[in-house]
Amino acid sequence: METMTQNGRGRPREFDPEQALSAALQVFWRRGYEGASLAELTEAMGITKPSLYACFGNKEALFRKALDLYERDKLCYVRSALDAPTSREVAERLLRGSLAIQTNSTDPKGCMGVISSVGGTAHSECIRDEIFARRASSDRALIERFERARAEGDLPDHIEPQAIACYLSTVMQGMAVQAGAGVPVERLEALINTTLAMWPGR
Repeated sequence: METMTQNGRGRPREFDPEQALSAALQVFWRRGYEGASLAELTEAMGITKPSLYACFGNKEALFRKALDLYERDKLCYVRSALDAPTSREVAERLLRGSLAIQTNSTDPKGCMGVISSVGGTAHSECIRDEIFARRASSDRALIERFERARAEGDLPDHIEPQAIACYLSTVMQGMAVQAGAGVPVERLEALINTTLAMWPGR
């Protein structure tokens, strides 16, 4: 990976942009966009404010890069889920992937997008718009997958793809809230099993 060097007074400081971005992601995920101060971000990243601006742009640009990293590394199970051969397997991969993220010991709890979409300033409105646009794109992909499932006879004709996609997303969001509240993994796994047992597809 490329190493960035900060030139200035005293000893130059070198840092790995990928590692610094990973550290910023953890701060944004834990604190949200509004709650993450530049001081907290630069301390976690191990860089100065001038280095942050030079490498990543402003705080908003850094957050967008952190969202890209979050989607690439933490939500990669979503792409795999959409490739599953049946709608039930799509649901299972999404539910189990979400549970794995919510219950691992290294990452903050909750959905980064939900945490960061709360706020009231003009900057946070831009962030909310970005998050909502990404979520809408993900929702469309899931709806289209369930539309294909219904066309293939994998889902019954009376099942509305948009409704069942919304249902599945709601279950996943509820799991995230419960995981953040400390609900035992066994209960969340039971929720997944119950959801799959009630699934209308094969």
